[in-house]
This record gives sequence, structure tokens and C-alpha cells, in this order.
Amino acid sequence: MWQELRTRFHPQGLEVVTVALDVDPDAARPFIEAAKPEHPSLIDQAHVVDELFGIVNVPNGVWIDEQGTIVRPAEPAFPGANPVIDALREVDVSKLPPETAEMLVEARKIKADPEGYLDMLVDWVEHGTASRHALTPDEVIRRSQPRSTNEALAAAQFELGQHLHRSGDHDAAIPHWREAHRLFPDNWTYKRQAWEFEDPMRQGRTDAYDSSWFDDIKRLGAENYYPPIVP
Repeated sequence: MWQELRTRFHPQGLEVVTVALDVDPDAARPFIEAAKPEHPSLIDQAHVVDELFGIVNVPNGVWIDEQGTIVRPAEPAFPGANPVIDALREVDVSKLPPETAEMLVEARKIKADPEGYLDMLVDWVEHGTASRHALTPDEVIRRSQPRSTNEALAAAQFELGQHLHRSGDHDAAIPHWREAHRLFPDNWTYKRQAWEFEDPMRQGRTDAYDSSWFDDIKRLGAENYYPPIVP
């Protein structure tokens, strides 16, 4: 969907840069190659984008104008219908194992607004600084959340875990990733990255962590997984 967006609006000056947050670049590479992007498509092994822009879940988008100024901070970014999510809605859960069916039913409660987000983006492309969706610097700062001490410590713990994992000592990384989860429980990118190594795709319960995607999303309420877009 990002390539489609880029093809449509690049002649009008829009550039798309996609960034996969993956400690293991080979996890993201097949998806990038399948998409055949014509725009810059990067892999952030260190999750630096999280730290710089305040991203705590994916997909998130940040709007940056021609002068390099942020005009919308990190927020849920769906520029169109997601065929994967749409396909999940068509699955007959009665034919699935009970635990899998329960996860899928919960996942279907996740709310997104692809039409609204795309309308905002189109308005910005067409009107630039005159778009009501291009925020003033003061409003960008107001909507951006300052990083707390715990969040900074979580970033350090997550980075140390990355170093240990890349050095070949995955087991040593787990305590640091657990601590990152404890310090910053709202950061889904930290949690999903760690869960993925123990239980790829499902990110279910394991002995390595005190939580799982399903446990945490039930606790939060799937309808709250993404905050609503504020125009």
C-alpha cells in the first residue's frame, strides 16, 4: 500500500520512506523484496526510529515537510486497506483451534481509520502548509510525548539486549528485554520484537517473558491498541 501511495503522489512531490523495525534484518527482507518498493525502504536494527520519533507501535507515520520540519508526529498510519487484515476477517474461526480462534476474534476488534488517514495525507499533498492537517510547531510539540526516565532506561535495556543477541548470546538478551518491557509497558515494538524470537508469528505465551501479545491486548482492550487519529 505504501508503494501504491508513492506511485500516486510522487509526481506531486511526496516521497515515502518505509522503515522496518527488526533486530534481525532477514525477518523484514522478504516483505521488502515482495513489495518491490521504488522508494527508500530501510531496516532499523537498533530501533533508533523508536527513540527519535517516539514510535511505540507499527505501522506509525511521521510527516516531514520540504524544510525537514516535522508537521505531524508519530501516529497510527494506514494509507489504505490492509489485505492481510481484510483476509483475517474472512476466516471461519469455528474451524480453528480454540486458542487461535480466540486470538483472531480479539484481533478483529482492533480499530483503524485508513480512509480518514488517506484523506488527511491527500489534503497535505495538495495544499502543503495550507493544509489544516499540517500542524504548527507548537502543536507538534504539544502532541509529542517527552521521554520519561523509565522510557530512556528501557531504550538502554533494549539496546543492550540487541547487542547481546547480535553477539550470539540470545539467552543473555532476554533479561534486558524483559526489563525494557517492565520499564516501558506501552512500547509494543519492544515487546513484539522480543516475543517474535520465542514464538514467531503467534507471539504467544513462553517461559521467556511474563506476557504475550494476546495476554497484553486482552488486558488493554483490542479497540485501544491504536489511539484514534486526531486531525
